[in-house]
Amino acid sequence: MIISHGYGGWYLGHHDTAEALADSGFVVVAINHPHANYADMSRGNGLSALIGRPVDIKRTIDFMLTDFPDSAKINPQKIGFYGFSQGGYTGLVLAGANPDFSKLPPRCADPKAVGCPQANQTRPPQQPPLPQTLTHDSRIRAMVVADPLSIVFHTTDSVRDITIPLQLWGSELGGGGGASPENVETLARVLPEKPDFRVVPNAVHLSFLTMCLKTQLSSEVCIDAPGFDRAAFHREFNAEVVAFFRRNLGE
Repeated sequence: MIISHGYGGWYLGHHDTAEALADSGFVVVAINHPHANYADMSRGNGLSALIGRPVDIKRTIDFMLTDFPDSAKINPQKIGFYGFSQGGYTGLVLAGANPDFSKLPPRCADPKAVGCPQANQTRPPQQPPLPQTLTHDSRIRAMVVADPLSIVFHTTDSVRDITIPLQLWGSELGGGGGASPENVETLARVLPEKPDFRVVPNAVHLSFLTMCLKTQLSSEVCIDAPGFDRAAFHREFNAEVVAFFRRNLGE
């Protein structure tokens, strides 16, 4: 089971979900996407980051199936993937999607900038790169994505090659760039196979991140909508994610 974090995230950002999967018998690996994580965003912006993310996951799977000391314990026919936000985008590309990068909003050129003043913005090219520049990986057999960056997947053509079982989660209130509730609903509608689509009432984009310590509650990543119980939601969410993978990958 591979876990991919969102923009500026890290490998422990979904540790409760990882633990639930591990407790259920799955071998779980979560990575920091190189130069695009909370500790190092030196290459976190621009198209190169989006194109490179699926490559990171493919290399992780390669390692786990070959050089990992316990690789013999991994069934290569039962590889699953969980991704949040840009991690969800990453999974969709791996599953066969070809994004239309011309739909991206302007991206801030300076990863350390606060906000994106017009002078510091760069726009992506009007045409997406050729599909062969994107990395797909047919070894992934089932996938869960939560509030994926989905503005780039707005047509049936962009996702026509996604045929694996897919569970898609969306937050009712949104708040993630390119992952608005409307974007996620459009993705659910254009997918060739109807996904197991769930919208979480009163959730914001960052509600999918793991629960925060009491000392962190003032942090932006810890702020939920009034009345939303992140811990209770994650108990339900993790149980549903585990059940999905058990149904589609076996025990």
